[in-house]
Amino acid sequence: ARSHFGSNPAALGQTVHVFGRPLTIVGVLPAGFHFPDQTDLWFPADTIYPVVESRGGHNYWAVGRLKPGTRLDQAQAEMSSIALRLTKEYPSTDRNMCIAVTRMRDEMVRNVRLTLYVLLAAVGLVLLIACANVATLLLARASARAREIVIRTALGASRTRTLRQLITESSLLALLAGGAGLALAIFGSKALVALAPGNVPRLAETGIDARVLAFTFAVSLLASLFFGLAPALYASRADLNEGLKQGTARMVGGALRMRGALVVAEIALSVILLAGAGLLVKSFIALDNVALGFRPEHVLVMDTSVPAGPGLGGRLHAARLYRGLLGDISNLPGVLAAGATMALPGHACCGGSYWIDHLPERSAANTPNAVYSVVTQGTFAALDIPLKAGRDFNAVDTYQAPLTAIINESLARQSFPGQNPIGRSIFCGLDTDKPMRIVGIVGDVRQYGPAREPEPEIYMPYDQHTRSAGTSLSVVVRTTIAPDALAETLRREVYERSPDVPMRFSTLEDSVSENVAAPRFRTLLLGIFAGIAVCLAMAGVYGVLAYMVSQRSNEIGLRMALGASPASVLRLILRQGLVFAGLGVALGLAGALAATRLLTSMLFEVKPGDPLTYVGAAVLLGAVALAASYIPARRASRVDPNVALRHE
Repeated sequence: ARSHFGSNPAALGQTVHVFGRPLTIVGVLPAGFHFPDQTDLWFPADTIYPVVESRGGHNYWAVGRLKPGTRLDQAQAEMSSIALRLTKEYPSTDRNMCIAVTRMRDEMVRNVRLTLYVLLAAVGLVLLIACANVATLLLARASARAREIVIRTALGASRTRTLRQLITESSLLALLAGGAGLALAIFGSKALVALAPGNVPRLAETGIDARVLAFTFAVSLLASLFFGLAPALYASRADLNEGLKQGTARMVGGALRMRGALVVAEIALSVILLAGAGLLVKSFIALDNVALGFRPEHVLVMDTSVPAGPGLGGRLHAARLYRGLLGDISNLPGVLAAGATMALPGHACCGGSYWIDHLPERSAANTPNAVYSVVTQGTFAALDIPLKAGRDFNAVDTYQAPLTAIINESLARQSFPGQNPIGRSIFCGLDTDKPMRIVGIVGDVRQYGPAREPEPEIYMPYDQHTRSAGTSLSVVVRTTIAPDALAETLRREVYERSPDVPMRFSTLEDSVSENVAAPRFRTLLLGIFAGIAVCLAMAGVYGVLAYMVSQRSNEIGLRMALGASPASVLRLILRQGLVFAGLGVALGLAGALAATRLLTSMLFEVKPGDPLTYVGAAVLLGAVALAASYIPARRASRVDPNVALRHE
C-alpha cells in the first residue's frame, strides 16, 4: 500500500493483476507483517492456482492459534490422533505419515537459534575476560594505595568505610565505561545489522531499546560490584602494624598471585574463543572454495513474471515471449549465452519421486527422490554447467513434441550404475504421468547451497512444462563485460515485448553470496570477539608483568649488583610471562575441546577437534604473551642497580 499507492486509503477496492488475473484489494496488513518468507501479497486459495484433490501434494503450512490454556503437547496429541485416523482412511497415501506441531516462533528462529546462542556465549566470554582485566587493574590500584589505606585506617577509617569508598570508585569507573560502550553500541549495532544476513528473524527490530539499556546497566553494575569487591576486600584487610612497619613491599605478594591467576583465566578464555573462531574461519574458507558445479562469475540475473491469462493459452503465450526474448538477448554484443530457469542454482524450489522405465502399479514406499528443475534452452551454457553426455535442450523440445529430460551425474550413478542412461525413460511427479526420454547428462550442481552435497536432479524443458513452471522465470545471461552494464539493455528488450512484465536485476554472484551470508556473519562476529579477547589478554599479561617489574625493582637491582646480566633479567621476566601463557593455554585447550563441540552443526569439512586449529590458537596466544612480556622485561633489564638500591 505504501510503495504502490502512497499509503492512500483509496487503495482498498483497487484492482491488481496477478498472473493475468484481476484481484480486488480488500485489506491492508501492518507495515512490518511479511509472513511467510517476506510475502507482500496474499490471495485466497483456488484464486490463481486451482485446488486439487490429490493427496500427494504437500504444498501448504497449517497455521492455528491455540485456545487459552491449551498446552502444545495437548495439541500434538490431538493432531496425532487425527493423523492416525487419516492413515486408516487413506492407507495408500498416508501410510507412515505424521503431523508435527511446533510453535511458530520456534520455527521462525530455527535456522539462527544456534548461531545466536554461540554469539551470546562469545559475548559472555569477552565480558568475563574484560571483567578479569578490570579486576587486575583494580588490584594494582589497591596494591599501589595499600600504604594510603593503612594510614587512613590508622587515622580511624573503618573497614566498611574503606570498602564503600573502593567499591564506589570501581562503580563510577564502570558507569563511565558503560556510557562510552553504549555510544559505541548504538553505532556498532547499525553496522552489525547491515552485515547480518537478511533471513535473520525480526532483523529490522534489532537496536538499542529500553530493555537492552536496562540489561546493559545491570550487567555493568553487577560486574563492577563483583569484580571490584575482591580488590576492595584485599586492600581493606591490610594489617595495620605490618603496613606501617614494612611499607608496601610485602603487601603486594598476594595481589600479584591473584593478578597472575586472573591473567591465566583471561588467556584460557581467549584460547576458547580463538579456537572457535579458527574453526569457523577454516570452515568458511572450505565452504567458500567448494566446487559449486556452475560458474557464477559474469552472470546477470533478471527475475521476471509475465502477465498471462488463465489456462494453457496464457502459459503458452509466456513461453513464446521467453523464447523470442532469449533469442534476441543471445545475439546482443557482450553476451555469450542466455537462458532461463524456474529456480537459480542453490535455491532449488521443488522435488519429488521418480521412476525409471515404467510407473509402478500402485504407490510404493521408499521410492528415490530428485530435485525437479525446469529450464530453457541455453541455460546450461549460461551457467557453465558441463554437458557430460548426450545433447542439450533445443528448439525441437516443444509442447507438442515427445517429452525429454536431462539428468545429472548423481542420478545417473544412483539409478544407472554401469549403464548408459541416454534413451531410457524416466517418470517424475511434477505435472505429468507420461514418460520423458533422457537425452543428456550434465554435471552435478549443489542445489541447496555449498554446504550440502549434490542430489539427484531432473532437468525438464520449459516449453514442455509451462503448466507447472508458471510464467515467472529467472533469466540468466553470461557476459564478457560487467553484468550490470547490460541491465538497461535487457530492460528495453523486455519492455518492447510487454510493458507489464516486472523485472528485478541482480548477479549470480550475489545469489551465491546469500547462501554463505549466515556462516560469513557468525565467522566475522566470532572473529571480532576473539580479536578483542586476544587484545585484552595481551593487556592483562603486560599489566601484570609491568606491575611486577615495578614492585621487584629492588630485587632486580640487587641481582644485577651481584652480577646478573641484563640478558638473564630479560629471560627471567619473559619466563614468567610464558608461565602465565602456558598455564592459560593448557586450561584453554581443555575447555575448547569441550566447548567447540557445540559448533559441530556449523562446521563444513572441519572437525571440532581439528589439531591444526588448536595448535594455531596455542602458538598465537604464546606469541601474544611473549610480545606483551617483552616491554616489561626490557624495562627490567635496563634497571640501574644504584638507583634501585637507593629506593625502598
